[in-house]
Parts: sequence; structure tokens; C-alpha cells
Amino acid sequence: MLRMALALVFSLLLTGVAQAEDVTGSPAPDRSATGGAQTLEDIMARQRGEPVDDAFRRDNIGDPEAAPGAAQLAPLGGASDPELWRAMRYGSADLSTSARGSGSAMLMQDGGMWWLNFRQGPLITYGGWLLLGTLGALILFYLLRGKIGIDEPMTGRTVTRFKFIERLAHWMLGGSFILLGFTGLFVLLGRKFIAPYLGHEFNSTLLTVSKLVHNNVAWAFILGLFMVFVMWVWHNIPDRTDIKWFAQFGGIIGKNHPPAKKFNGGQKIIFWSVILFGGSIAVSGVSLLFPYELPLMAKTFVLLNDIGAPGWVGMAPLPTELSPQEEMQFTQLWHAIMAFVLMAIVLAHIYIGSVGMAGASDAMTTGEVDEAWAHQHHSIWLDEVLAAEGKEPRDAKPKDATPAE
Repeated sequence: MLRMALALVFSLLLTGVAQAEDVTGSPAPDRSATGGAQTLEDIMARQRGEPVDDAFRRDNIGDPEAAPGAAQLAPLGGASDPELWRAMRYGSADLSTSARGSGSAMLMQDGGMWWLNFRQGPLITYGGWLLLGTLGALILFYLLRGKIGIDEPMTGRTVTRFKFIERLAHWMLGGSFILLGFTGLFVLLGRKFIAPYLGHEFNSTLLTVSKLVHNNVAWAFILGLFMVFVMWVWHNIPDRTDIKWFAQFGGIIGKNHPPAKKFNGGQKIIFWSVILFGGSIAVSGVSLLFPYELPLMAKTFVLLNDIGAPGWVGMAPLPTELSPQEEMQFTQLWHAIMAFVLMAIVLAHIYIGSVGMAGASDAMTTGEVDEAWAHQHHSIWLDEVLAAEGKEPRDAKPKDATPAE
């Protein structure tokens, strides 16, 4: 399932690239008046996002064989400075550098515009609507359903829902993700939405601080993710009780409150969403911090090509030879897409744990919940806790009870 989702997302990312490279059937413009250089029509077509055959520039990188004899003055032979820069731009220049990194010879990259356009266009548009739509849906649900109350009278007796170490891991994970979400949004939206209204200097300072916070708080997120996984994975394995929980909509719709263990079906979805999406965010984030040491996308594309994933959505095989810059572009987009999805899920989780359900916040603040709350939402777990303490389950019949005649 994850492989299919990965293939689908990258098919959307690569659509713009494929369209930009598809120049079949495009009539060649008349460049005789410009000596073979690009025309105003070429420039306007690129600005409109239309495909342009740039072979007249890509292939126009000079011809050393056509250089004049010993009397020639040009030290570059048959290649002028403009032709040399064109060769650098299209990656066909014969370069040697003192640095030996994988991207050291990449002085100019011509493939960054599709990434910038996608980042400033579909990524912000669809990601923004996802967050705003989630907030709107939660507000509407609250207005229609209201807060989920506790049907039984409070007992005054509490049970330990989460230990200190569990709450520490939860707040480390949640708090760091909130910081990462805000700083990531600042970096993504700053040029388009912050600088025009608050000024470039303010935006520059904000983004500099956001980058420092983002790069360092990321390690707390990874640690919290690991701790949460180790402590709660065994409680979040799906079982039969989840079927009944979903059949009754978890008690959110209607008055029925199905039995549940320590985590109900909805919480298990939240857990695995955090682990899978959060894990993908963490891995791609580390790759962005160390792009030359931990490239991901070329290897991922090889695996997707091997299982034929691009063909599932009618695409050609994905590129497997990527420059370090292209690796970072694909990784950054994937990182942002996964973050938007997880932010929407976390918004729903915050709603349920705060204003959406009475008594839910106690579980992650004091760690103690009233027995009435536990019986309503996690009755199986409550019986297990009471049994471990040598107490009778809440639904157990008194020992001296006699059957009715």
C-alpha cells in the first residue's frame, strides 16, 4: 500500500517534468532574425509554462574543431564564453574541480524551475487547503455534535492511564512536531505570504531562526517517535475489538460506547499514521541534513521501477540517475507532502484530546483518569487494570447475587 502511495505521489511530482520535456509536434520558430538565438516568443512561451524545444541552446556550446589556426586569439578555441556557460548549464561542459564531492562539478542546474513551481504552486495550494479543510471540518463537527461527555456519574476513584515516561515521550513527540510544523510552514510560505506584508528583513530573520530550530528540534522528534513506538506498538496491533469499535463509530456518533483495550481502533489509526508518516518525515529530513551522504530518491526510484509501480499510473520508468541537487529537490517535496498529511491527522488528534472529549486531556496531563471515563471509553483495559490490582471488574456481579426467578 505504501509503495502504491509513493508511486502515486511521485507520478504527480513528475507530471510537470514530463510535460516540460514533451516537445513532440511543436513547430520550430523562425530564429533567423536573431542569428539562431532564442526569440521573444520562446521567452513568453516559457513564462506561460508551455514546452519549448531548447535544442538551439542546449547544442550550441561551440565547436573546437572550427577554431582558427595558430593566429586565433580566443583561448577557448571554437567556444565563446556564452557557449561555455550554456555547456555548464546543461551539464555538458568538460570540468575539473579541486573538490571531489559528488556535486562539486555542478555549477549550474537547469532543472530547478519545475521544483520551484511545484513548491510555490500545487504544494502550497493543496497543502493549505488540506489544513484549512481539516480545521473547518472539526469546527463543523463540534457545532453539530458538541463535546463527548461522560454518561456515568464520576466515581472519584482514578486509575493510572499513562506513566510519566509515556507522557514524556508523547509531549516530546507532539511538542517537537508542532515546532517543526510551524517552522516548516514559515520556510515554505515566507517568500509568498510573509515578506510582502511584514518586510524582507523580518522574513529573513524569521526564516533564519526557523531553520536553526527546525534542524535541531528534529532530533527530539526522532527520539520521541522511537520511544512511542517501543512503548506502545504491542498495544496498537489490530484485533477483533476494533471491528466492533468501528461498527459503532467509536461512540462518537450516537450513544453507544463499544469496549476497547488500552487503545481503541481510532487511536490505533492515529498511532500507525504517526509512526509511518512520521518515520518517512524523519528519514527524509535526515537525508536533507546530510544530502551527499544519505541520498534516498534514486534508490527508491530503482525499487519502484523494479516492481513496475510507475506503470500502475501509466508513467514511464522513474529516473534513477539523479544529481545531488535533484535528490534534494525530490526529497524536500516528499518531506513536505508527508508533513502536510501528518499535520492534518494531528489536528484531529488534538481536537479529540482537548475540546472534543470530556476528561481526555487528563490522560496526558496528570496521567490519571476517573474510573467512569475509563469504563466508558476503554472498558476492557480498565478490567485488566482492576484485575491486576486484585479488584473486581466494574461489570462483575456481586458474589452474593442470586439469579432472578
